[in-house]
Amino acid sequence: MGVFVISNLAQYLTLTGNLPKLDHAGDRTVKIGFLAPLTGPVESWGRPGLNGCEIWVDWLNDAGGILIGGQRHRVELIAFDCGDDPELAIIGAEKLVNSDGVSLLMTLGGASLHAIQSFLTERKVLTSTLLPSDLSPDTPYLIAPSEVHPVYNVTGIEFLCKEYAPKSVALCAQSDAMGLPSLATYRAGFAAQDVPVVLTVQYDPSLRDGTEIVAEMMASNPDVLCWCTSYTPMVHSLTKAAYDAGFTGKILSCTADGYGEMVAATSVEFLEDFIFQFPDFDDPALRENAFFFHQPKKFFDEYNRRFPGCWSAVSWEYVSILDIWHAGVERASSVSCRSVLAAMKQQGQVTHAFGDADWWGKDLFGIENALVGDWPVVQIKNGRAVIVEFGSVRDWLDQHENLLQAEMEALGQMWFQRLGSDARVAQLS
Repeated sequence: MGVFVISNLAQYLTLTGNLPKLDHAGDRTVKIGFLAPLTGPVESWGRPGLNGCEIWVDWLNDAGGILIGGQRHRVELIAFDCGDDPELAIIGAEKLVNSDGVSLLMTLGGASLHAIQSFLTERKVLTSTLLPSDLSPDTPYLIAPSEVHPVYNVTGIEFLCKEYAPKSVALCAQSDAMGLPSLATYRAGFAAQDVPVVLTVQYDPSLRDGTEIVAEMMASNPDVLCWCTSYTPMVHSLTKAAYDAGFTGKILSCTADGYGEMVAATSVEFLEDFIFQFPDFDDPALRENAFFFHQPKKFFDEYNRRFPGCWSAVSWEYVSILDIWHAGVERASSVSCRSVLAAMKQQGQVTHAFGDADWWGKDLFGIENALVGDWPVVQIKNGRAVIVEFGSVRDWLDQHENLLQAEMEALGQMWFQRLGSDARVAQLS
């Protein structure tokens, strides 16, 4: 008898109401670990994601649970707050893997993941990251299926240059595993458009006041100010500083979480046309897209009902990972790391958050464990986020991946630089 594979939770919820109930989950449970910052300066990249996962788990369990080999299993989500502390990440990983026995471990990535990666690889734990720059040939069980950060930011650059023909740009980014790959991507994106980068500012990740940075950037008289992938408090501070300084050009950022607060702190007019990469899920442009859930507005409304004021770039990203993992589990009829990973890869093209995506990353990360496809470009229009187009990350990479590799290498972010001088030779031999 063949295995019937349901590709997303929306399809699952629709069909399970019409399929015979094979059995009840009973005591059968599949555990998922969530190891991310839930407090502290990077909380905005963890807590909103946990909120979204709680909705996903509730919806799935209300529909009877996950179906594995003809038996239903309830899904249990177990969270551990590691802050931005690698030592806490070690404690959390050991608990979630050794004590709780999770089948999937979701992480933000970066320094905390680096501290536990060897442990997770040895234990063959299927692990997800929101930072594909964590990937390397030494991380065979680490996947980046939700977003190919920061490469999708090239779509915002292309849109900006097409619509406004800027003459120059100043960039700033925090000097960490989130900021440096982003900085490399923005430099490559503007190089592909022949737009000069007149200034680059790298700042300490703990900094929360952008006043001096903006003053330095504006002294170079750029047409565009770009915050790269600064953390939410810094995006707000930089934007307010640009407003206070009377900047009249365009602003570009990876994220604009809590943009309503930025509008209130500046003005509707100042934030008009602010470009970033993460839409609200009630956007009409999402209704026609092949999309996880196939009901983004329902998810958005439920999220805002349960967690008012908390919607952000990561509210749906961990959920997108769960949806892709769910499809792999049902295809494999197993939660085994190797079986699920193989099932994910055997699907070839996968439907990720914004449509079809392909496994990619061999040249940039040394392993094809990231999904790349189309990505939305979002602008603030009259105080609201609006999708203005979907750009093809794959098309950009086909033309300009060499520029991205050069900029990543210049900042020490290529996989072989992170692993050591002999890593590339070992892989090529």
